[in-house]
Amino acid sequence: MMATSGTAVRTALSRAARAALLAPSVFNTQPWRWLLSGDTLTLRADHSRQLPDTDPEGRLLLLSCGAALHHARTALAAEGWTPVVRRLPDPADPDLLAVVQIGERGVPDPHARTLTGAMPRRRTDRRPFDDVPVPRQTLTALRRLVWLEGAYLHLVRPDQVSLLAASEELAADAETSDRDYRAELDAWTHRPAGSGDGIPAETSVHPTRRPVPVRDFDPDGGADLDPGPGTDGGAAYAVLFGLAHRPLDLLRGGEALSALLLEATAAGLATAPLSDAVEVSWPRNLLRAMLGGPGEPFLVVRLGHRAADSELPPVPRRPAADVIVPGPQLPIR
Repeated sequence: MMATSGTAVRTALSRAARAALLAPSVFNTQPWRWLLSGDTLTLRADHSRQLPDTDPEGRLLLLSCGAALHHARTALAAEGWTPVVRRLPDPADPDLLAVVQIGERGVPDPHARTLTGAMPRRRTDRRPFDDVPVPRQTLTALRRLVWLEGAYLHLVRPDQVSLLAASEELAADAETSDRDYRAELDAWTHRPAGSGDGIPAETSVHPTRRPVPVRDFDPDGGADLDPGPGTDGGAAYAVLFGLAHRPLDLLRGGEALSALLLEATAAGLATAPLSDAVEVSWPRNLLRAMLGGPGEPFLVVRLGHRAADSELPPVPRRPAADVIVPGPQLPIR
């Protein structure tokens, strides 16, 4: 082990929080805040960024924050630090999601370095994928990786794809007929210049026929992204789930989601989380039935090989100064 200083620890924690700026989140709301003080980094939920109509219970908010936590953990391990994480350490303060401290610096973790390298390349690709199937061994490896993060992955069987499509269609019908949802969607797809968040038009794809529909982020028309030549014929679908939907389950589910997306990106796959069907109770029940046993679906992930030649633009991110702030140190008890 190499000797470390307080300055080195603080710098490492600051870099980890900056890496977490790249984490995926529902509607790109980035609903988290990092407090950095001394040798402690704390993650807090930012409910001012919660979606009251799409995510009234805050499930997707917790998944998003879990993804940010995994990004930070991975960035530390990539530099040779061992992250020490306490999740939900204070029952009296449920918005305090995690406390991160680190031990002495050792050897950089090669797998963590691979995942960290995938962070700036990861995109949510809403375009249809090509007809080349995802290798089974890749899906099996992703399933194991999710399990190691404390969640589970159900690989949707060919005979279940129509049920998945029905759940997505039911959710879309329910939400697009909801005036409050339409207003919320409009607010997060037409963000003020410089806000550093939301879904820009250049990442919204024109609707096209495919086995499982994806959310229409521009139901009034005018999406800028051409869907390309793909048909989603080789797409694989996986339901990320836990055994319950307690805050800890959802936080760990978000960490597992981050691990899955980064691993898939590193393997050259395109990815797109689909949360529509978990946002409405009846479609969520259909997903629950697909699991074939106990489990609470968190969201669906579409994976495949990219068919379009063009690169996706990076989505906006909030300035680090808005997300990472000095804060009081919380002792580990």
